[in-house]
Amino acid sequence: MSPYCHTTIKALYKEEGNSNKLTYSIAEAETVNTKEKMKSAAFSCSLFLLFLGSYSLASEQQMDVYEYLWNNNTDIANKTLHVDFLRQMQSGSLQAERYVKFTLQDINYLLEVTKMLKKMSKKVTKPDDLKTFMTDRYNKYNSFAASFLSQYFLKGEPPIKPTPAMKKYLSDYGAAMKANDGIYFAVALLPCSRLWIWLANNLDIPNTNPYYTWKTDNMSGHPEKHYKALLNNHLNTKEKVQKANAIFRTQMQNEHDFFATS
Repeated sequence: MSPYCHTTIKALYKEEGNSNKLTYSIAEAETVNTKEKMKSAAFSCSLFLLFLGSYSLASEQQMDVYEYLWNNNTDIANKTLHVDFLRQMQSGSLQAERYVKFTLQDINYLLEVTKMLKKMSKKVTKPDDLKTFMTDRYNKYNSFAASFLSQYFLKGEPPIKPTPAMKKYLSDYGAAMKANDGIYFAVALLPCSRLWIWLANNLDIPNTNPYYTWKTDNMSGHPEKHYKALLNNHLNTKEKVQKANAIFRTQMQNEHDFFATS
């Protein structure tokens, strides 16, 4: 029994002056004490729920979406690492014809995505950080595409027929372009940037391997410089993160299928 309740009984006993009334007063005091406890418990519960709500909101606001998207889809990355194409690349036994076909599809991918980025750089006019991202990515892809064509002595865009896997991959890019918010096209671009670096760093390809150049060409890079702040800034609700994760996972699967069918 609390000191508060004990004091109340004493005061009531003195005021009533007889045992019958004392009994009634004690019961009344206990009722009062019970009500006070219930009020206190209800208040504490309300504070706790308020705390949970505030904590949940703070956690959502502080989520590193850039890392979440990758960590939530590493199962596909690990499956990709073990496809036959990359296993044979690692062992050095990959037939040159397969690598040539893979490279042609990669060129087609690069040229088509560059065209999409050109459209997005014109379509996205605000906010400023997203517009800057689209413009910078277009300039980067366009420059890389030109150097890639020059490297293989290709004049202009070669007429390359996409494989079914590549056709679907590019189609999913097209779907991301149609979204009202350009941030989802940025999300669609990210799997390629992150996965290739991760694969190159996790494939055990020695410098005596004919595909060692592929490893060294792709093992460095810092996509977080371009994507991290952008995604964390714009994907700021649970619904947006869920939509972004669905797009990211689809594109990760498209990357897997590209390697698996090469």
